[in-house]
Amino acid sequence: MIGRDSFLPVSRADMDARGWDACDFVVVTGDAYVDHPSFAAALLGRLLESGGYRVGVVAQPDWKGDGADFLRVGAPRLAWLVSAGAMDSMVAHYTANNKPRSEDSYSPGGKAGFRPDRALIAYTAKIRALGTGAPVVIGGIEASLRRFGHYDYWSNTVRHSILLDTKADLLVYGMGERPVLELAERLTATRAAETGPDIPATYLRGIRGTMWRTGREGDLPQGAETLPPFGEIKADPAAYCRHYLIQERNGDPLNANPLVERSEDRFVVQEPPALPLDPAAFDSVIELPYTRRWHPDYDAAGGIPALAEVKFSLTSCRGCFGACSFCAITFHQGRQIQVRSHESLEREARLLVADPEFKGYIHDVGGPSANFRVPSCDKQARDGACRDRQCLGADPCPALKASHKDYIALLRRLRAVPGVKKVFIRSGIRYDYVMLDKDGAFLDELCAHHVSGQLKVAPEHTSDRVLALMRKSTRAQYEGFERAFRKANERLGKRQFLVPYYIASHPGATLEDALHTALSLKDSGFVPDQVQDFYPTPGTLATCMYHTGLNPETMETIYVARGGRERGLQRALLQFNRPENAPLVAEALRKLGREDLIPSLCPPKGQKKGARKPGRPRE
Repeated sequence: MIGRDSFLPVSRADMDARGWDACDFVVVTGDAYVDHPSFAAALLGRLLESGGYRVGVVAQPDWKGDGADFLRVGAPRLAWLVSAGAMDSMVAHYTANNKPRSEDSYSPGGKAGFRPDRALIAYTAKIRALGTGAPVVIGGIEASLRRFGHYDYWSNTVRHSILLDTKADLLVYGMGERPVLELAERLTATRAAETGPDIPATYLRGIRGTMWRTGREGDLPQGAETLPPFGEIKADPAAYCRHYLIQERNGDPLNANPLVERSEDRFVVQEPPALPLDPAAFDSVIELPYTRRWHPDYDAAGGIPALAEVKFSLTSCRGCFGACSFCAITFHQGRQIQVRSHESLEREARLLVADPEFKGYIHDVGGPSANFRVPSCDKQARDGACRDRQCLGADPCPALKASHKDYIALLRRLRAVPGVKKVFIRSGIRYDYVMLDKDGAFLDELCAHHVSGQLKVAPEHTSDRVLALMRKSTRAQYEGFERAFRKANERLGKRQFLVPYYIASHPGATLEDALHTALSLKDSGFVPDQVQDFYPTPGTLATCMYHTGLNPETMETIYVARGGRERGLQRALLQFNRPENAPLVAEALRKLGREDLIPSLCPPKGQKKGARKPGRPRE
């Protein structure tokens, strides 16, 4: 039985049991407290603890009251570390069609309502009102993706940097281990120097992976690149596009410049990204003494559902040079691939085996793109990612070096751990990267050992024009992988199948494009049970397209489906086999002048057409 004394303190009683009078840092999070390295509050809390700091956790505090709940462990001696949680709070609360969600997997019992909308703003306002004097540092995905002026889908406006809206003292963007440790060292030094209760703002500047604010133009760093000012990006779509591209081109720690954005009479300054963790540092962070359990305070509610997704999975890498338009991972984690050592992953696998609940199956070994374990090319490793071109997509860079040798060796080592029956790969496999690997051994290895009957892949669309806007590989590339996957399984005598994902209403996708995909799906004999509606979340190229109606890379006007009705028509076409979609499919076909297709795409009530169960192969 793991007792509460094995967790970071969450109450005054926990602190008293340790003999603490105060915490150095208080982590405030919009998620429930799960002591597992996949949860940022636990990871950063344990990291600071390993450095000798006293850390308390205030999870999902009551933001509606007088703020007293934020003082469960008292005020911090050095700083408040505030995060909305593992998701942007607006994404956690609302669907792509802006309807409230009824569940929250990061909350007790999976129930919604434990965190506010725009959680960072709500939390920092309460902390400021307490008047503790300790600096307020914001971080996590909500802070990272809203760090400059940005389009906000839920209000349909361009909002200021969240650093300005929260009035926080510092913003940590990206993966925060290095910035948080440097911040802790600086704050400790200022306290030792007896600078007084208020930390001078200048002491918090110059830390990689952070942003700060100022009202003095003379404070701005030399050599910084200037973004179009907030007033301009709010009024001019072309300026908004330039604003986004400058950020994207300064996302690599090896070649990025500091960035400055002016908002009225204020400035926000972004220091270059934090340097990536080498394998030894990455290993040490993941191997801190986590309990790998939710806090016992949640037992009565049935625990925290999100833990089930990661409890028996292994994080082997970070970063992604895929740079899909609709994904914010590159904006948050960067294009540099950071990896853990084989030895560390084997040690973690043995920890899983020792868990009484482990059934012999490692659910996943991966990261944003599971099969990225090496730099995209020698230049990326030496000088950083190219500022003016992408590694993958419709036109892969000739310098790209696709290799799965290291990943294969890792998977074989994990399969050999006593007590492990099977090692699955469930995070994204970049099939285009697989096809570019001239060795060809990985596909057989994947099919022989790491697919649980079905492999989820993400072709996303069938129109090459739309795929190019998505920065995805061509339809022909996916069809080539589909054939190779089928042949590999035939060689192995296995019956395993692809389950493809598709996105409806991505910027640039028209109703004609949706019909193109519907007809392709009908021809293949497979219609997906799940289709993702495009969601304009902060920090993505596709959201820039959605807001401006422009392709930022060419400044050409593109079509954007807006409003629930047209988005619904596109989605219905991609799931034409559902009887409940028949009226919408018929409406879409009439709009397109293709009434001739109504009999074949609109099944009679109670019957599905053109569909097969997942797993049935194309004849």
